Amino acid sequence: MSEPTGSGDKTAAINIKKYANRRLYNTATSSYVTLEDLAAMVRKNVDFIVTDARTNEDITRSVLTQIIVEQEGKGQSLLPIKFLRQVIGFYGDSLGGVLPRYLEHSMDSFSQHEEQMRSTMKDAFKGLFPMQRMEEMGKQNLALFENAMKLFNPFANQTKPDAASTAPASAASRSDNLESLKTQLDAMQARLDKLAKGRS
Repeated sequence: MSEPTGSGDKTAAINIKKYANRRLYNTATSSYVTLEDLAAMVRKNVDFIVTDARTNEDITRSVLTQIIVEQEGKGQSLLPIKFLRQVIGFYGDSLGGVLPRYLEHSMDSFSQHEEQMRSTMKDAFKGLFPMQRMEEMGKQNLALFENAMKLFNPFANQTKPDAASTAPASAASRSDNLESLKTQLDAMQARLDKLAKGRS
């Protein structure tokens, strides 16, 4: 069996089989399930993997992506269009391998402070979530993501040099650029941590 992609113990992960007719079968409950059922399992932190019933190939990633598409289509859009365009732009890019780790680290950091932020907001607003405050938080989070994307392409806003002055970058220059990028990433993570603590 393929190794699960979830965060739990692989021996405890539930195996969901996907058949050629696109039906999903929960081997733990011996019943067919839907994408909405799997979404509910994710919310309950139930670890599972999805395998192709014929080849036993691990297709968890594609099924989770389908769940996101279905949820986005129901009206509660969590992913801004600009962010989606930026993510798509990194497919095939040399820095594409860095992005998944950065996004995973950012979401882990957000999740660690999730309950604390919910509790703080409920205490401050007596269970209410004023739209103005939520919009401000949304703008701040979007700005952080946009800045993060810029860090992965720090030269995007620089003007192109004249052809006469263009020369191949030296190994030392490339090394300096990578070191600068690492410094900026560390600074961005510090800002994320500071923002989360500021809301506590």
